[in-house]
Amino acid sequence: MQSFKQTGRDLPIPANEETTQAGPADGTAEPYDERRAEMVRKKLTEYNFPKDLKDMTENELSLLSCEIREFLISSIARTGGHLASNLGIVELTIALHKVFNLPGDKVVWDVGHQSYVHKILTGRAGGFHTLRKRGGLSGFPKQAESPSDIYNSGHSSTSISAAMGLASARDIMGEKHEVVAVIGDGAMTGGLAYEGLNNAGTKKTHMIVILNDNEMSISENIGSISLHLGKLRASQAYQDIKKSLKKKIVAIPAVGETLYRGLDHMKDMMRYAVIAESIFEDLGFSYYGPVDGNNIREMIEILERAKTIEGPVLIHAVTVKGKGYRNAEMNPGKFHGIAPFEPETGKVLVKKEETSCSVRCGEKLLDLAAADKRVVAITAAMKEGVGLTRFAEIFENRFYDTGIAEAHAVTFAAGLAIGGMRPFVCIYSTFLQRAYDQIAMDVAMQKLPVVFMIDRAGNVGADGETHHGVFDLSYLAHIPGMTILAPADGTELQAMMDYALQAEKPVAIRFPKGDRSLTGAAPVPLVEGKSRLLRAGGDLQIWAVGNMTIPALAAAECLEKKGISAAVIDARFVKPFDTEALQVAGAQGVPILTLEDNVITGGFGQRVSVFLAHAGYRNRTLNLGWPDQFIEHGDIEQLFSCYGLSSEAIAAQAEALCKKSDSI
Repeated sequence: MQSFKQTGRDLPIPANEETTQAGPADGTAEPYDERRAEMVRKKLTEYNFPKDLKDMTENELSLLSCEIREFLISSIARTGGHLASNLGIVELTIALHKVFNLPGDKVVWDVGHQSYVHKILTGRAGGFHTLRKRGGLSGFPKQAESPSDIYNSGHSSTSISAAMGLASARDIMGEKHEVVAVIGDGAMTGGLAYEGLNNAGTKKTHMIVILNDNEMSISENIGSISLHLGKLRASQAYQDIKKSLKKKIVAIPAVGETLYRGLDHMKDMMRYAVIAESIFEDLGFSYYGPVDGNNIREMIEILERAKTIEGPVLIHAVTVKGKGYRNAEMNPGKFHGIAPFEPETGKVLVKKEETSCSVRCGEKLLDLAAADKRVVAITAAMKEGVGLTRFAEIFENRFYDTGIAEAHAVTFAAGLAIGGMRPFVCIYSTFLQRAYDQIAMDVAMQKLPVVFMIDRAGNVGADGETHHGVFDLSYLAHIPGMTILAPADGTELQAMMDYALQAEKPVAIRFPKGDRSLTGAAPVPLVEGKSRLLRAGGDLQIWAVGNMTIPALAAAECLEKKGISAAVIDARFVKPFDTEALQVAGAQGVPILTLEDNVITGGFGQRVSVFLAHAGYRNRTLNLGWPDQFIEHGDIEQLFSCYGLSSEAIAAQAEALCKKSDSI
């Protein structure tokens, strides 16, 4: 087998295949070979997976892993998606499908963004050009796509609990199939993973857990063990021995320093393996590892052995995130979830966006922290995503990344607030809902000044059902004492953060993905519970929440061409909302249309309609938002259009509302 080295690549391919000449050492010059990529795409679609996999030799499986990596790079370069995690799990997934017989055997993918290889090996390579597009392949496992997708996932730390449920159902039904959970080391920071481990270990249910460890972070995430080792390292006897050993080794001419560093690393690796084994064995699992998750033979052998073990088994597989594509190996964070890009350079192809709301949030937090030592920033494994990279560097002692542990992050913030700090909890909307009880009981009930910066609120596009942040206005509004705001532009976002810092109560500020909300509207001073008028009109009022002010204003322009004068109001405060302005509108009797990037059920619009009805006003109202269903994946603007939330659709519905009002 020869090595195929192209721009940003280092992939083995079959000997005698025509290849591009090897590029320079830094991998920056060779052009992308589209012809070869198309050849690989065609070949993968011609396999009869998973049947063909069963008859492949070890060498053929190795070549298949190369073809899959080629396919992933070329496909995701076109569509965007999760690349680094899938490149790292190729051999592990091939071994899974070699050893187990899906869909008879059941495999649960934690989070699920690393399931692309699984999709290829279950006959879906031909659909990858539709990946994350509306009506196409999902970026996560979906039961509707394949009987081999047993569990719809998207959020972290759920696989072990789900797999235990499947294994228990199997035992009750007297069936014999295998159940496997594949979970990443990052997901092991979530408490639900340990709840599943504890229960499975107690019940002694036979199941297999594969811990896909691509960052070796688990030892840092287990507090009691780390504390014990810290005490050991801090003891005087330990320190004396360590200093003496270092002195003797370093004194060896020429190689001493290098030898000591190597031994120190080996010591850490051994301790790491012993700690992991101790923890999982104590939880009732048979532990195997660490094993090389990028070695097909080793993975097949360990999986075959695991099938014969009674009770629960945990296989600790170490993999290289982004393996086989140098750009992704060197910067796995960038290629975790990436837009379409140039395969040879890794350069993203989308046009440069205006400053996003996440960046605006991070910039403002820097200013607030510089002026007020009480300001603390908290996130749950989303430092880059929520714009806190610089904050973490500048205010290291006031930045906390709790890992994938949203419930802990919220209660931790409650403790900080009681201690006199002013915590800003920056979490994606879809993940914050995992901490609902903590928001209600630990923060709101105690009336604590915690600020929730809710990023990716509303329609997020290609990630789909599990990631749309369309529930937060509903699940927060009925919690007593919560104040909820939604900015229509970046200036308003930062003004709301000033307000939230001074408020002696829980405050939530929700804003969308990207720069959709940046309208450039003239700033108006923020007054608690008050809206702002963006456009005057006497025939209709459109009350828009946050980023929906943009389509609302565009709809008003469309209506004006039809002779309908529509006022556009930026609600600003979702709770408490502007009852005074609504009473004026109620007295005028004008039709009122509400517009929000949230589900209609329990949202802003329904609460406005209830308020008007209870106050005795008879205005005709229409609430626009997302229907009572989970919204599929697709392009953001396309989804708005398909669900009647584009400016044209809003204008049409507003016109119909006005006509109904005229007929009364």
